[in-house]
Amino acid sequence: MLAVLKKEFKTYFITPVGYIFMGLFLLIAGITFTTGNVFSMSEDYANGTLSGLIIVFVLAIPLLTMRIYTEEQRQKTEQLLLTAPVPTWQVVLGKFFAACLLFGLTLVVTVIFPVILSFHGRMEWAVIIGSYIGFFLLGCAFTSIGVFVSSLTESQASAAIITLFLVLITWMIDFIAGYMPQSNLSGIIFAAAIAVILGLLVYNSSRNLTVSGLVILGGLLIAGAILLIRREVFTSLITKSLNWFSLTSRFYNFPRGILKLSDIVYYLSFCGFFVYLTSRKIEKKRWS
Repeated sequence: MLAVLKKEFKTYFITPVGYIFMGLFLLIAGITFTTGNVFSMSEDYANGTLSGLIIVFVLAIPLLTMRIYTEEQRQKTEQLLLTAPVPTWQVVLGKFFAACLLFGLTLVVTVIFPVILSFHGRMEWAVIIGSYIGFFLLGCAFTSIGVFVSSLTESQASAAIITLFLVLITWMIDFIAGYMPQSNLSGIIFAAAIAVILGLLVYNSSRNLTVSGLVILGGLLIAGAILLIRREVFTSLITKSLNWFSLTSRFYNFPRGILKLSDIVYYLSFCGFFVYLTSRKIEKKRWS
């Protein structure tokens, strides 16, 4: 894993990708800092600059992750990875950690901004450090999405566009949740749709109609039982579900000085889930 991490991290600076990513991120960070803190004469760095930098993910994360696997396919080096005498998950983690390391180092450069502010006022360093932790975890979560998407396509442009779309949707999920229907009927339909989707996912991985059918039937039976026992669960179920999946809503706890273990575990679990999906995708290629 360490060898893959070193190779991937070095590749970022052999190609222009690393420089473009760092330049774009720091440019937008500088503009956000200037407008959010300098011009407004605000000392609230966590909410003024870091919170405003979330939009950078929409632009920069696709650039960071679009080449992780597509480049291997373009250079015909994918077979070396697929036949390497190391577990697939180590290869995936090495590539993921390399992207996170580049993002983390870029984020460290921005520490100069609160240092500058500290000469002109009293800074709440505990809140700022907590905000950086949340910001890094959020970036890693978005990066895990991009790594997974990169494993699905051979085109860097396609990987960048799909990642851009998914990150944008994730960023807007709180806004979208506010327009979802709140009725019990919509919640019931949503629960049934989730059961069907889970069944289709099981079929896609197992190609077993019986097992996928049982998953759908089990999901529908559980939804029916909940409907009989606690019908109110289905009220605003779509909104509640979207809010639970929201990455950005959990980040805003950090600038408020709220360091919740549940938020940290959620981000780590989110990263682990997409790393697992990527590993399974690469493992499937290895065996085929």
